Amino acid sequence: MKVAFIGLGTMGCPMASNILKAGHDLTVYNRTTAKEEPLATRGASRAASPKDAAGQAEVIVTCLSDTPDVEDVILGTDGVIHGAQPGSIVVDMSTISPEATCRIAQALETKGIRMVDAPVSGGSEGAEKGTLAIMAGGDPEDVERILPVLKSMGTSVTHVGAIGAGQLTKAINQTIIAGVYFSVAEGMVLGLKAGLDMEKVVQAIGGGAASSWVLTNRSKNMIDNNYPLGFRVKLHQKDLRIALETARKLGVTLPVAALVDQVENGIIANGYGDEDVSAMARSIRQQSGID
Repeated sequence: MKVAFIGLGTMGCPMASNILKAGHDLTVYNRTTAKEEPLATRGASRAASPKDAAGQAEVIVTCLSDTPDVEDVILGTDGVIHGAQPGSIVVDMSTISPEATCRIAQALETKGIRMVDAPVSGGSEGAEKGTLAIMAGGDPEDVERILPVLKSMGTSVTHVGAIGAGQLTKAINQTIIAGVYFSVAEGMVLGLKAGLDMEKVVQAIGGGAASSWVLTNRSKNMIDNNYPLGFRVKLHQKDLRIALETARKLGVTLPVAALVDQVENGIIANGYGDEDVSAMARSIRQQSGID
């Protein structure tokens, strides 16, 4: 398929790379043009703007940091909406407001352009390996049509409902993992303070009910107090605030998510917002007198 990919950050670049690897005809665009070069050397075309990128594409993928970025790239002066052909499909794989997603889809529909919201989970490792979990919202026929592109990036693709349902599902995902990160951090600090061999502790509890992706992949960060980037604290907080705002509108109480939001506030204020989200262990380590 002819695919345009816009947004080549920590997640977007490897995702685009896997689309190219799968044999699709790829055009890329990124505001920092140097990030386009590794893909261009492997055969991707480069575009001068989102409008230009969308011009000949059947599928236009966006993977950006926040709601205003997506709105600008799709609906702005040089946005996708001004270049995409009727019948093409915009696939937004960012994590943004469900309400904004619906507004963007309505604007695209006036031009005959379809939209699927398809946020992902699995971190930078999943993006690199092509093993992301993809939560797709939109018309079932649109999702079916773009499956070859989605399957080049993820091993799990689930159609969860109408447009916006993907973003709502991602909000649930981020709510749940907020609590998991926080509880794993508490457990690791408890064991460290008790003087246990934490490698053996993780091995022991990883075989039981406490097992989780976070325990397996991020507990070592918390033990070593070293947080190489997988997914930034400040981006997780942005996602969590989307969930909290959605919950407020629905009249749902999320006490753990609200607590984690405040913990992340402190981490960001102390200059650690660009570290991996497992850095929330810094707060517990400090309060427990380890650091």
